[in-house]
Amino acid sequence: AVVSTQSGHYGRELRAKYYEAVIKAMLKSLDVPLEKLKFVTGTDFQLSREYTLDVYRLSSVVTDHDARKAGAEVVKQVAHPLLSGLLYPGLQALDEEYLGVDAQFGGVDQRKIFMFAEKYLPLLGYKKRIHFMNAMIPGLTGDKMSSSEPDSKIDLIDPPSAVKKKINKAFCEPGNVTNNGLLSFSEYVIFPYLGEKEFEIKRKPEHGGDASYANFELLKEAYRTEAIYPLDLKNAVGGYINQLLAPIVKEFQSKELKKLSSQAYPVANTKGGKAAEPDRPVDISRVDIRVGKIIHIEPHPDADSLYVEKIDVGEAEPRTVISGLRNFVAQEKLDGALVAVVCNLKPANMRGIKSQGMLLCASDKDHTTVEVLTVAEGSKPGERITSDLFTQAPDTQLNPKKKIFEKVQSDLTTNDSLEVTYKGELLRTSAGPILAPSLVKAAIR
Repeated sequence: AVVSTQSGHYGRELRAKYYEAVIKAMLKSLDVPLEKLKFVTGTDFQLSREYTLDVYRLSSVVTDHDARKAGAEVVKQVAHPLLSGLLYPGLQALDEEYLGVDAQFGGVDQRKIFMFAEKYLPLLGYKKRIHFMNAMIPGLTGDKMSSSEPDSKIDLIDPPSAVKKKINKAFCEPGNVTNNGLLSFSEYVIFPYLGEKEFEIKRKPEHGGDASYANFELLKEAYRTEAIYPLDLKNAVGGYINQLLAPIVKEFQSKELKKLSSQAYPVANTKGGKAAEPDRPVDISRVDIRVGKIIHIEPHPDADSLYVEKIDVGEAEPRTVISGLRNFVAQEKLDGALVAVVCNLKPANMRGIKSQGMLLCASDKDHTTVEVLTVAEGSKPGERITSDLFTQAPDTQLNPKKKIFEKVQSDLTTNDSLEVTYKGELLRTSAGPILAPSLVKAAIR
């Protein structure tokens, strides 16, 4: 196992020890022998002369295109990426050689990095490695699991109370079997854990009584046809998760491991200790508004008022965006159009399809006329839409509980020249201002 963190030296050592302890506890809970298990920290070899020279050698043969493509699913894709994101795939490839491994194991989101390693390691005179992959399980929120979004995942040392809280908040739309983290966890973790035992759902007779399923396909079909309901699935999955975690949680009740956990991941103290850092002021710089180009649009299959759009916002793959414009703007007018897209809202499920952004539009007071904002010709997909006064980097993802976008939205409007402004400041790209087709003094939604 290679452990790499971005904290200071002391914090890095503590987290390496924490990962080692929690991984060993997890494997022991499954009766995996540990005699041949060895942990290696990245700094054990990444600071060597030989490794550094190989980084230079690799950078002399890797193209910008291949580096971007390799990291497309694991490195945040932006119009102007940091150099670290381009180096990342090469460093992971070199780790295979310097660890002396025969194979590397990861999720399917690593497949492009694995292909990158198979292509470029031989160019340095090193052998190809074997690569194993498993399926990616959606997070509890319905999107990819993220360490920056605690409610999207279950931690290995979460107590039953924390598991219950997260499971109860999980996205679990009735009948939805295609974007359901709880069902995926059942398929890839719980059923293998159960072996020949059946998956059991306990419920009162008046709620349908107990049910059991010998394989995942039976459970999936029961959920699809709503023979079992979200609460049934949540209660069952939560129970099995607590069974899996129980021996790990128990081991981490020791004084030594409690101390290690608190040192590796200290909880911010806002009472009497060091004060929490103040929130950044709320203004439009926190909102990631980008130029997007609609490359495909079609009516939503389950909603008469919605469109489903594929929009190029300068990333490796187009984003899926759901907009409520079907009653206001003809489909042919939107196809191929340059638009303004908010890209850092929390993804939201809209009638069974996850929307990864929002089109900005001008609207009259009665919301009877809605117009898609016009982006200046010559603007490039992915270019950020900003004002001259508010230029700070945007949040990675806006916290919906803090209503940041809603507060910013109240100061967005069009002026008498149809230009979109925020607190009187024009919003623009390098090619020109953002405009509404005909609405003056209009709200931006």
